[in-house]
Amino acid sequence: MADIDWLLDQVARSKTGPGVAAFFDFDGTLIDGYSAGAFFKSRLKHGEVGIKELVASVNEAVNVERRGHSIDELMRMGVQAQAGERAADVNKWARTIFAKRIAGMLFPEARELIEAHQDMGHTIVVASSATTPQIEATADDLGIPNIICTEVEIDEDGFMTGNLASPIRWGQGKAQGVLEFAEQWDIKLADSFSYSNGAEDIPFLETTGHPVALNPDKKLVKIAKDKGWPVAFLQRPPKTTPLDVLRTTAAMGALSGSVVGGSLLGLFKRNRQDGANFAAKIGGSTALTAAGVELNIVGEENAWNDRPAIFLFNHQSQLDVFVLAAVLERDFTGVAKKQLEKSPLFAPLGYLADVAYIDRANREKAIHQLEPVVQTLKDGRSIVISPEGTRSPTTRLLPFKKGPFHMAMQAGVPVVPFIMRNCGELMAAHSYVIHPGTVDVAILPAIYTDDWTPENMEENIEGVRQQFLDTLRDWPKSA
Repeated sequence: MADIDWLLDQVARSKTGPGVAAFFDFDGTLIDGYSAGAFFKSRLKHGEVGIKELVASVNEAVNVERRGHSIDELMRMGVQAQAGERAADVNKWARTIFAKRIAGMLFPEARELIEAHQDMGHTIVVASSATTPQIEATADDLGIPNIICTEVEIDEDGFMTGNLASPIRWGQGKAQGVLEFAEQWDIKLADSFSYSNGAEDIPFLETTGHPVALNPDKKLVKIAKDKGWPVAFLQRPPKTTPLDVLRTTAAMGALSGSVVGGSLLGLFKRNRQDGANFAAKIGGSTALTAAGVELNIVGEENAWNDRPAIFLFNHQSQLDVFVLAAVLERDFTGVAKKQLEKSPLFAPLGYLADVAYIDRANREKAIHQLEPVVQTLKDGRSIVISPEGTRSPTTRLLPFKKGPFHMAMQAGVPVVPFIMRNCGELMAAHSYVIHPGTVDVAILPAIYTDDWTPENMEENIEGVRQQFLDTLRDWPKSA
């Protein structure tokens, strides 16, 4: 991990309240790379970019990168390409790009820095030359409510016109946007912070009393040194190497081998559960070792004190399955979405563990499909399930659904928070490659639902979710 404790301490010593703001540049500062590239590649992949636009875009990108041109013309070309598009459709598409591409580009420690400002009650703002659709999903995920950006014009019918509705927030234009925001919201700029990675943002950085060169390019490093500004580098998201691919292949092979071995054992003993226990205990730990992943577990005794139980886990990636299997070892099964029933990787394990598949698109059918799960709990086997209902593209915890808690109440078993940290960093949500590292696991004491009622259920569920949030914000010390 990069050392940003000094930067967090600087924030902690600053003035408190919404009159102090933290302005964050977007591309290269909060994410490792450029969002425009991710969006353009998506359009290119789907055949939405013609030869003329492609040649013009590449030529203008070279002008910006090599000849020092401003990005004004490149921005106008991008906005004009969306003329006639329904704004709602573009926003939906942008959120898909975030989930599949941008989320994996986020600097993990950027969230920690933002949370430090939130703890001080500061007003948090993304300030970028990018457009609202490019930024909004990321800002929402990071809990940033304010955006200063290049606005696009939308007509009264909700279609994009291909024109700009604001100045391009690049260079001096971004600085002007900050000044206007500060005047509107009574922000004390002398007490505020600004973060950027590029030398083009010198005017922007100079608007506040606490400028920080964050993940800076070489030119900004030199300027920051001359001006006495602090420089910080966040840890980058891991890059995939051939060794990572080789390790992942070995991990998948170890898991597959354990499933085959478990299946043979189950047939020999005429007991599928014995086979599932073998596959979980041997396959989970062996696969993690092959992938170079270590576990740091706090509260491991809580995995055994109150069984059967419903183990609630925060779902970030396919790596979750390996960790759950390695820690819980035996006498458990899971609940998964219907699509995984035909997955070549998951289906054999699902069959062996007798996983319950649910159709999320059909609520009534899903409720009916969960009925055998309640009986499984009553028969003495535990259940692992994500209360979020789906995989989060980042470490942000999604709202909890009621299903797992209904099951716990009906079966008369407790819920046990099984909280994981770093799974998403080591294996991104839509990735098939595991990177080596350490996964932290915190297993909290069991929560019984004996006194839960329909009237207090939502409040109690929110209380459980708050335990997840508190643990992720302030990770417990190892015993």
